[in-house]
Amino acid sequence: MEWVWLILAAIGAGIGTGLAGLSAATVMVPMIIVLCPSFSGETGVYQATAIALASDILGSAVTTYTYARHKNIDLKRGWLIMTCILTMCTVGSYVAFIVGNVVLGGFTLFLTFCIGIRFLVKPDSSRNNPVEKGSKLGIKEIIISILIGMPIGFGTGFVGTGGGMMMLIVFTAFFGMELKTAVGTSTFIMTFTALIASTSHILIHPAIVLEKWDKMLVCIIFATVASLVSARFANRVKNRTVGLCTGIVLTVLGASMLILNYWEFISKFELAAQVLRCFATLLGLIVCALTVVLLIRLLIKPPSFVFRKLLHIAAFSGISIMILITENWAAAALTSALLAVIIYPVLLMCEKEEWFDRFFVQKSKGEIKRSMVLLFVMFTAVIAVSWGIFGKAEPASAAILMWGTGDAAAALVGIPFGKHKIRLPFTDGKKSWEGSISMLLVSFLAGITLLLFTGTGSIFHILLSVALGALAGTVTELYSPSELDTVTVPVVILAVLLLFEFL
Repeated sequence: MEWVWLILAAIGAGIGTGLAGLSAATVMVPMIIVLCPSFSGETGVYQATAIALASDILGSAVTTYTYARHKNIDLKRGWLIMTCILTMCTVGSYVAFIVGNVVLGGFTLFLTFCIGIRFLVKPDSSRNNPVEKGSKLGIKEIIISILIGMPIGFGTGFVGTGGGMMMLIVFTAFFGMELKTAVGTSTFIMTFTALIASTSHILIHPAIVLEKWDKMLVCIIFATVASLVSARFANRVKNRTVGLCTGIVLTVLGASMLILNYWEFISKFELAAQVLRCFATLLGLIVCALTVVLLIRLLIKPPSFVFRKLLHIAAFSGISIMILITENWAAAALTSALLAVIIYPVLLMCEKEEWFDRFFVQKSKGEIKRSMVLLFVMFTAVIAVSWGIFGKAEPASAAILMWGTGDAAAALVGIPFGKHKIRLPFTDGKKSWEGSISMLLVSFLAGITLLLFTGTGSIFHILLSVALGALAGTVTELYSPSELDTVTVPVVILAVLLLFEFL
């Protein structure tokens, strides 16, 4: 499992570098020292910092190359601060070894989180009259370069972090650079600071290379690839899109790193710790599923309704697995409610971007954010009723999975192959027999698979309850309005499954 955390830390660091010029150590050091047991020794933090700095070298270099190709570097306005940073970098590295383990400061993590929120609120930070590239430094900018550059250099060598974030602030807020130019310039400087600091760390403590060369190599590879991909993306889209993506990345990374940094304190509150574990698990499951779905969208380019239903499957599968592996119902329900609260403002900001409608086809304006919020509110209610009131977690998981897979099957089969429309009274005449039968069969198979896996009853009992639940859900979907079936169908399926639980 330690290798998984190392790879995830390297990927997160690379994305932060490519999008926002974020120091790799800001992401990697907290994750490594908290989640990787082999770094728990006396020099564990020092070794983690060295690995992060080594990962920064190529990551920053490929990022710099990408930004330079698009003419998004301004060295004439960054040379002085670079000189100050490089001068103090080695000093900080030496002092760090003398002092011993230095845990990443909470201020840097909090700063990362706050800057992320800032970019979410105002994605496009371009000024109406931005400073021209290559213009000379004024007296004010010279003073700022010296007074801020030296602490940044010392901090980079001392804890391996903060340099990229602080340079981003200086270049955008004080030097008037555009976001892309600021990132390109800061990553150019970071390439050399990372090289000097990592070399100093290794020379001072050679055991880093002798003992953990394999971990260092893996982190360098994944961080470099992630940096290159995110940098190419950033230079192909508009400033607003870069700012929005930067805000999301910095907010998520900042919040995650703050939680890891203060986990010992948070763990004293049992329910809060359980909710955070549950949220991290659910988010990880959904992100993995969404990554696959987005790759399918980009490579295969399926029809819009197929992509939409694949998103539903990702959400439903993630919540079903999360319920089964969570310790108590309150943590699972609060996690789902928390995601509903978070997802609305995120989608509200994203739907203003031109790419949003290309990826997420909406039936009406704002339909995606309404349906997603309604979806997770429904999850919360189902968990609270089934598990919280009746003490049964498996029916909640089964009802959600049966509805999600069944609804997807109805669309995937009914839309292209549904030739025989259902003309029963009180139906809308749009649904087909082919789609409804597909929903019945797939939801039945999903329910059987889940309940047999969890072993919650005899085979006959499971077959009968799931069959009637699938039938009731299919009929309910047939008579439910389009946007309300998200609530009505899983509730009906759950009612049937709970009824059989107590018979």
